[in-house]
Amino acid sequence: MDFTLTEEQKMVQRTIREFIEKEVMPYEPQVLRNEREGRPGLSRSEIRELQLKAKRLGFWGINTPEEYGGANLGPVMTALIQMEVGRTFVPFQFGGSADNILYACNEEQKKRYLIPVINGERRSCFALTEPGAGSDAANIRMSAVKDGKYWVLNGEKIFITNGNEADFAMVFAVTDKEKGARGGVTCFLVDREMGWRSEPIHTMGEWSPASLIFENVRVPEENVLGEVGGGFDLAMKWIGQGRWVIPARGIGAAERLLQMAIDHAKMRVTFGKPIAERQAIQWMIADSAVEIEATRWLVLRAAWLAERGQDNRHAASMAKLYGANMANRVCDRVLQIHGGMGYTKELPIERWYREMRVWRIFEGTDEIQRFIIARNLLKGYVKIGELMD
Repeated sequence: MDFTLTEEQKMVQRTIREFIEKEVMPYEPQVLRNEREGRPGLSRSEIRELQLKAKRLGFWGINTPEEYGGANLGPVMTALIQMEVGRTFVPFQFGGSADNILYACNEEQKKRYLIPVINGERRSCFALTEPGAGSDAANIRMSAVKDGKYWVLNGEKIFITNGNEADFAMVFAVTDKEKGARGGVTCFLVDREMGWRSEPIHTMGEWSPASLIFENVRVPEENVLGEVGGGFDLAMKWIGQGRWVIPARGIGAAERLLQMAIDHAKMRVTFGKPIAERQAIQWMIADSAVEIEATRWLVLRAAWLAERGQDNRHAASMAKLYGANMANRVCDRVLQIHGGMGYTKELPIERWYREMRVWRIFEGTDEIQRFIIARNLLKGYVKIGELMD
């Protein structure tokens, strides 16, 4: 069994780390300052500028098929890249990508939605969650009623990432109440100009989601994504993709935070000795290092299964559950090691502390991940001690 990264993987890892440190991290003071003044961390133009700098290095559409101008690096390389991106709290993503379910567009839809998103000309948002249907996604109530060549949408979506900025939404609505999630949910591509509106939701972190309001919004039948009744499968495909990406980012953040704790512990002196010599501090550092390493292999295994075309849902749920909690625990320990300074806005620790808390909620809560893992074991979908193929 060989855990060694290939030379290509090592090169990509080094290049991304250098890019993050030299080009992205310098924005951190600005992001903190803007947040205190109630402004977005980075403007759309600043994010675009960073994406174009990355493009010149060859990092554009890291998971986008080559036929669309992407690099198509695959899940394992993506996991390694996200670990490096996670080393900063600056809201940055590489450009040239689109939501995975947009590849279900037909040829005409690709021209209007997929290609413009890849090129950075349009922005999308994924609209599934509702006031009464968060983790219970199958319980959505937004209705879509056929009226000639149109579908009429009514309802509300909440906690929608990019909902305030999006040019169009991938909206999931009930088209057959009797069938429900089993063939009764359809995905629609709905331009903002068709009549929906967004309202910002203020949160404790950088994440600024929106409520999307639909009141008799008329959507042409040619704007159905995929097949009528096939929406729930598309939704699960979208959600499943993010479950191992979140803990991958958590690894990068936790590693940087832990290094901050180690550096501080060596310098901070109490009662004549650096606190690094105190067993209480040593245990927090040791526990954090072990948990980071455990998360790394949970994430890489989930990515490896995806790369082989195997079902990685169980592995992804375990990575999401453990990794999101790991990042929160490490951040809490690092804040504790820094004492009062860790609680201030002078250091970025409190910023990460607020940001990480949502990782245990979106893309499937802790409770949902535990439900999935336990169900898989109790029903025999996964066997205890089952060897990897």
